Amino acid sequence: MTIEIPQAIRGTQDIFEEAESFAFVVATFERLRRLYRFRRVEMPVFEKTPVFSRSLGETTDVVSKEMYSFEDRGGESLTLRPEFTAGIARAYLTNGWKQYAPVRLATHGPLFRYERPQKGRYRQFHQIDAEIIGAAEPQADVELLAFADQLLKELGIADGVTLQLNTLGDADSRDAWRAALVEYFEAHRAELSEDSQDRLQRNPLRILDSKDPRDKVFVGDAPRIDDYLSGEAQDFFGAVTDGLDAAGVAWTRAASLVRGLDYYRHTAFEFVTDRLGAQGTVLGGGRYDGLIEALGGPPTPAVGWAAGIERLAMLVGERDTGAVADAIVVAEDDAAIREATAAIGRLRRAGISAEMIASGSPRKRFDKAVKIGAGAIVAFALREGEVARRIRAEDETTARIEQALAD
Repeated sequence: MTIEIPQAIRGTQDIFEEAESFAFVVATFERLRRLYRFRRVEMPVFEKTPVFSRSLGETTDVVSKEMYSFEDRGGESLTLRPEFTAGIARAYLTNGWKQYAPVRLATHGPLFRYERPQKGRYRQFHQIDAEIIGAAEPQADVELLAFADQLLKELGIADGVTLQLNTLGDADSRDAWRAALVEYFEAHRAELSEDSQDRLQRNPLRILDSKDPRDKVFVGDAPRIDDYLSGEAQDFFGAVTDGLDAAGVAWTRAASLVRGLDYYRHTAFEFVTDRLGAQGTVLGGGRYDGLIEALGGPPTPAVGWAAGIERLAMLVGERDTGAVADAIVVAEDDAAIREATAAIGRLRRAGISAEMIASGSPRKRFDKAVKIGAGAIVAFALREGEVARRIRAEDETTARIEQALAD
């Protein structure tokens, strides 16, 4: 009887060769979030379905087509998180985090969306996420964008990446712009793509970033947010751009850049590159002052961003896997295994990465260590009834190893 080997679920991945790049992205993010004084949070992988359906909107593609929702044994509808922000907003409300406001939060982990897998996009994927909740000042937007900009630079992938920036105005500005967009696109309804015809009433801002050639013909002449901005909204955007200039963060205006959900206000941004083909966004976010209110809480200002770890790792490229240890400890015969085991423990406690060779032909163990190519070899062998030690390394490394073994 032949047992069929189970295959991985489509849209998932077993991360092996890319794991070091993946870990480098996370480690750099963790280091910088401490530098910028963001508190680490861990969020549940699943939430009650209304957390996402109420915040993202029943008519969005994420809610209507992409969420992994299921009924638990108690009959309650639960959903694997498709993004972080809604869950963090729920936690802010239910855990009384308002007492810490403005609170700066950061997290990372897996997310789940049922969508067509493609380069850098999976059904189980991973993101890093940073949010500031309870800060209405434009300086919060500047802080987050400076954090993102420094992250990309320290990952070594900033070349060829551009920060595209836009404003969606305050609530009144956005409502006036939305009405103008509906009127404009309604006059061209028959010539729009099917998706944009569907979006026309429920989500017209999304037409502006449509990739369909039928829509692009009309986007260029569509009403611009600048014509509907209130004085307050203009001042807010001006403060953000001035702050970015002061912080040394380069940006370019992208008047068609939008966030389609109604709770977004003011700043919207994406860091984009042409190194990932059509999937050019590596990090994106914006100000979502209406989200917590949409979840039943009080009006609360907030701004945040997220980035796909897979995409960032693709841009980072291959990293040193650490496959070659600093030192290899060789037990040249079985009688020396005890001493070799004690030695490798001392080396590791001293911060020297090490592995041990203590199997196979005793005559070939040292030669095997030489072929591996470690920076140092520490060999133990039985000589005249006693276990002797020898070190093969550069003088400086030898001294460091001898110090570790002496401690």
